[in-house]
Formats: sequence, C-alpha cells, structure tokens
Amino acid sequence: MIEAFQYGFMRNALAAGILVSIACGIIGTYIVTNRIVFLSGGIAHAAYGGIGLGYLLGINPVFGAIAFSLISALGMGFVHRRTKERSDTIIGIMWAVGMALGIIFLDLSPGYKADLMSYLFGSILAVPSIDLIIMLILNILIITFVVLYYRQLQAISFDENFAFVVSVPVDQLYLLLVGMIALTVVMTMRIVGLIMVIALLTIPPAISGLFVKDMKRMMVLSSALSILFTFIGLMLSYFLNLTSGATIILVAGASYFLSYLLKKFIFQPSL
Repeated sequence: MIEAFQYGFMRNALAAGILVSIACGIIGTYIVTNRIVFLSGGIAHAAYGGIGLGYLLGINPVFGAIAFSLISALGMGFVHRRTKERSDTIIGIMWAVGMALGIIFLDLSPGYKADLMSYLFGSILAVPSIDLIIMLILNILIITFVVLYYRQLQAISFDENFAFVVSVPVDQLYLLLVGMIALTVVMTMRIVGLIMVIALLTIPPAISGLFVKDMKRMMVLSSALSILFTFIGLMLSYFLNLTSGATIILVAGASYFLSYLLKKFIFQPSL
C-alpha cells in the first residue's frame, strides 16, 4: 500500500483529497442541515459554464469556474430567498442554462480540450500543484468564514425566525454561505467531477448526522469520513485500475447505507 505513494501524482492526489475533505466536511454540514442539496446541485452544474468561459478566454478553467460559480451561486441564493415557492423551477433553469453556456463557450474555443472530461468526471490523479495551492487558499477562506460567523450560521440553520429576532443579517449570511458552497464545488470538481460533486458534499455529513447532532462534531466527523473515503477510494482505484472519483463516491455511498442499517437496527434506542 505504501509503495503507491512513491509517485508524485499519488502524493498530490492524497493532498488534494485531504484539502477537499476538510472543505466538504465543513460546508457539507451546512448543506445537509439547511436542506439545500438541490441549490448546491444547481451551483455545481452551473460551474460548467465557468469552465467553458475559462477555455474561451485562454485562462485556467478553475479561475473561470470560480467566477462563474460565485455569480451563479449568488443569483440562485437570491432567488431561493425571495421566491421560495418557485425557486426549484428557477434554479433548475439556471442549472440548465449554465451547462448550455459552458458547451457553447467550448464550441467557440480554439484548440483541443484534452482534459475536459476531468472536470465532468474527476481526475484526482492528475491534479497539478497550482490547483493544490488554489485549494489551500480556498480552504483558508472557508475556515475563516465559519470561525467568524459560526454562531450566526448555527442560528440560521436551526431557527431562522430566532435569528431574525436577534438581528442576525440572515439574507447576507445566506448569500455568503452559498458563495462558500460555490468555492467548495470548484475545489471538489477536480476530485470527483461536477457529475458527482454533490455526493462528496452530502454523504459524509449525512452519515455524521445519523450519530451526532452538534454542528462542530458533525463538521469534524464529516471531514474525517471524507478523508477516509478518499484514501480508501484512491487505494482501490490504484490497485484495481478503476476511475478514482467514481470509486471514492461508491465507497462513500456504501458506507452511508451501512451506517443507516447500523443506526436503525443496532444503535436505535429502545422506546
């Protein structure tokens, strides 16, 4: 097992997995607690427009994805706050338009887009060093945001009416939160791809939520589980010659169903 990490790409992959797991554990906890998985899915798929825009402008597609994801996230977050009864429809439209724009931008881009599939399906084994630096910076931003606004975000997540009463700027913090989701999506897409990004953002927090209710503990446990799933998935993909991103998600999915069964039949308290 250790010999796998004699290669630089495997060490990069593990480092990327750890960085992404920390972000997913923290932000994923808020996604699951606030029940905004669909909104997060919309942000993830709209990010494809940013990838296409990056290719069109001749810049690193990650930077294009960051800009496009932030704009899409703020738009979807605003729609979700203001028109909740129809937000799913509007977010679905923005989701589709973002994907369509990405395809059009790619059609207009010169040259051959050899690594395009890595953004759709993930390519953790091909994460360059510059992306690790970007991931580290984004992680620092996410952790700083949560440390500064933890109590306010906790109030919004569990009792929004109370948050309003105590003068928490709910709408502004909500938009900041969806902005953090957008940044996490950009980090995660290089690991498992845009197709499966929501799985890594929601499965570890969902497992944690089965056993702990305190948000800090959920974040820590979610991050630890995500690191574990990434490591196991990497090892399996390396030795079995499987696609890394898909293997990581299957490990996480199988763990969720096992955890659910354990909770239901073994740890369920007697009435």
